[in-house]
Amino acid sequence: MDRHSPTSRVVLPSGSWASVLDFLCERFPAIGREVWLERMERGAVAVDGIEAHRLAPYRPGAVVTYRREVPDEPRIPFEETIVHIDDDLVVADKPHFLPVMPAGRHVEETLSVRLVRRLGNPDLVALHRLDRATAGLVVFSARPSSRDAYTRLFRERAIAKTYEAVAAPMPGRVFPFVHESRLERGEPFFRMREVPGTPNSRTRIEVIERGERYWRYRLEPVTGRKHQLRVHMAALGAPILGDTVYSELREEAPGFAEPLCLLARQLRFIDPLTGNERVFRSDRACSPL
Repeated sequence: MDRHSPTSRVVLPSGSWASVLDFLCERFPAIGREVWLERMERGAVAVDGIEAHRLAPYRPGAVVTYRREVPDEPRIPFEETIVHIDDDLVVADKPHFLPVMPAGRHVEETLSVRLVRRLGNPDLVALHRLDRATAGLVVFSARPSSRDAYTRLFRERAIAKTYEAVAAPMPGRVFPFVHESRLERGEPFFRMREVPGTPNSRTRIEVIERGERYWRYRLEPVTGRKHQLRVHMAALGAPILGDTVYSELREEAPGFAEPLCLLARQLRFIDPLTGNERVFRSDRACSPL
């Protein structure tokens, strides 16, 4: 099995299947038996680390790993850049439209898989995520021995994150200001919404540049709720340009024509290993006004 390929892991439950193949076919009915056979023939399925053959017997408790594959996965025609690399961290500058992690129909065309292949390091793990629609900085742990120290920074919100966004003007506001609200899951399932109640999300907002039709904003999330910046800007009457989820005025453009004008511009933190301040900045252009 390709050590740089994204894999999934299943612990075999108690059951009466005759073979691993029979279990996989029943567990994943959307994948045909002939597909599993083909994967086994080329070593893409393993049981307890040993390549599985078509007659591999079923053993409850065994660990099955298999390569995640999407037939005819389309190429995302934008490239990431590496902002920083050392023994412990890799900081990448992600383009719009590229997911960070494999999910659904995106496997090979994700930032994590691209970087694992590019750097030849299967230990790379993203310490946080950006939406597929958002561009900018993503931090990866490069080795397990120091991973927990850096994971703790994100868990304890010890990293100052600065975003830039282009959106409609808010002429009635005095800047900077903090918008806070309570966010909960909405409908459909991938949307968030503001609801009454104790705030659980806060964003500091200020203006960088004022244009005739749009303004450029600096957004600093104090909390890290899903879609927080997009929901807050839409709630303020200034949905981010290119947002097709939280703006009722926009429909999704075909292909890659209209990216979301949201960029993770800067990350700042005190390195837990050295005690030194580290600042990383994206050089990508946020949409012109």
